[in-house]
Amino acid sequence: MPRKLTTTRGKNLFGDAAPEPKPAAAAYRINIDGGSRGNPGPAAYGVVIRDASGKPVANLKKYIGRFTNNVAEYYGLIAAMDYAQSHGVRAIRVESDSELMVKQMRGLYKVKSADLQPLFERAKKMSQAFESFRIDHVYREQNREADALANQALDETEGKPANPAPAPKSNSMDRTGPRRIQARFRSGVLYLLEDVGLPDGTVVEVSIFPLQNREKP
Repeated sequence: MPRKLTTTRGKNLFGDAAPEPKPAAAAYRINIDGGSRGNPGPAAYGVVIRDASGKPVANLKKYIGRFTNNVAEYYGLIAAMDYAQSHGVRAIRVESDSELMVKQMRGLYKVKSADLQPLFERAKKMSQAFESFRIDHVYREQNREADALANQALDETEGKPANPAPAPKSNSMDRTGPRRIQARFRSGVLYLLEDVGLPDGTVVEVSIFPLQNREKP
């Protein structure tokens, strides 16, 4: 007698249980910045980490010695991924104003610097351990908090009075309602010039005015 086929939910036609699809992990958003005073000179990084809802969860900063700003950027990226992995985060979206590092991590630029090569290899290997890893370039205006942390670390090392880094912003739309912010349009992408801490998937409404008639914010 031929074997009876079944179409029971959760099984295939031969009766074996079909694997349940694994839900995609929600991505944490991480802003990183590295700076060097002298390039090479005293260098440090700053990292701001938010969970998938946009809630701030950690600020990281560290003086790393005498290096270039590009080296400091990679140290910040590695520190961010190390934090994420040690806290069980499976998906991250990294934002940096270092176009060089972003394009190297995306495979668009080759790594020619002997100082960057081992850091790149380590960062690349760490990134592959995540279920989802994405790295994007942003303008400096969108990376102010991470930049402030890096400068704070440098000021503390040099014995200068440290200006407190701005606290990471959570989803400000929750309490204040709609508000107007500035943005820059470049190469088909609209970049917000203020970090409002919105989680992925947030829908916004954009009003466009001619420059000469644009109302003052």
